Amino acid sequence: MDNVVADVAKPVGEPGVVAAGVYENGRRLRDIAIEEAGACSKQEGHVVWIGLKEPSAELLLRVQAQLDLHPLAIEDAAKAHQYPKLERYGDAFFVVARTAQLSGGEIIFGETHIFFGKGYVVSVRHGASTSYAVVRERAESCPALLKRGEDYILYAILDFIVDNYLPVVGSIQEEVDSLEERVLHKTLHEGEVNRLYKLRRELLRLRKAVVPLVEVCQRLQHADDVLIEPQMLPHFRDITDHVRRVQEEIDSLREVLAFAFEASLMAGQAQQNAIMRKLAAWAAILAVPTAVAGVYGMNFEHMPELQWTYGYYAVIGGIAALCALLYLRFRRVGWL
Repeated sequence: MDNVVADVAKPVGEPGVVAAGVYENGRRLRDIAIEEAGACSKQEGHVVWIGLKEPSAELLLRVQAQLDLHPLAIEDAAKAHQYPKLERYGDAFFVVARTAQLSGGEIIFGETHIFFGKGYVVSVRHGASTSYAVVRERAESCPALLKRGEDYILYAILDFIVDNYLPVVGSIQEEVDSLEERVLHKTLHEGEVNRLYKLRRELLRLRKAVVPLVEVCQRLQHADDVLIEPQMLPHFRDITDHVRRVQEEIDSLREVLAFAFEASLMAGQAQQNAIMRKLAAWAAILAVPTAVAGVYGMNFEHMPELQWTYGYYAVIGGIAALCALLYLRFRRVGWL
């Protein structure tokens, strides 16, 4: 062991490799090259932690050769757009989790693929994802937890992924509350209605990314399925609770958006009905002078009232009186 500690290797710094180190009893010994990973992971009490970001096929094959990873898992890790899952290959496991970030009002999704087994953890990031340097720093600052090895590292990564869902949901929550407040006071314009549709679609995509993690975390809690140390099981139950909380908040937001959309539709219909009532009322009022003018526009030769001195004034007064009566009536019933 002393020889291993003394032989301090420099960070690789090659494309695709974010970090690669070996740990013993929760303390970082040194950075390692990919070609050292296999030998270091086989030493008793040592754990190799490798972080990759969008690695090349050649780099993945090198990691596979060192840690004897299953070809099917390597094939999945080389491609994005995998469904969240947990797969077992002998004594090794492969986890896929979806990551989410909010950028420009839109949710940007990425993926993290995690290989873990006796003496090693390898994380592979694709697409939008916050750097796991924070996870590594936190873990290294708590040797008492990190000495639990690959189980704790897996927990730390998954917990970080789930915690990053919360700011996304919180930001959408603020926008949804604002839309809900506006829909109660006025009819939403076309742009706001389109935003409602878009938010519901984004939340559905987020739900598809979050919900499968519940099953993954539940499987991780069962020692007969996944070889997790008993003292780490409460930590994975905690992740499951967080995922379920995110799921509930997403479902709640989707219900609020559905209500807001229906309320906006009803408000729009009510506004249209009010406009139609006003138009009908004014049409009825204008029908009076139109009808009277139509009668006296028929050009009959014998119309006695045409010879009456006050006939014009009587007709105009009658029209005005009827229009005023109709106007007051419509005002009283709320049509005007």
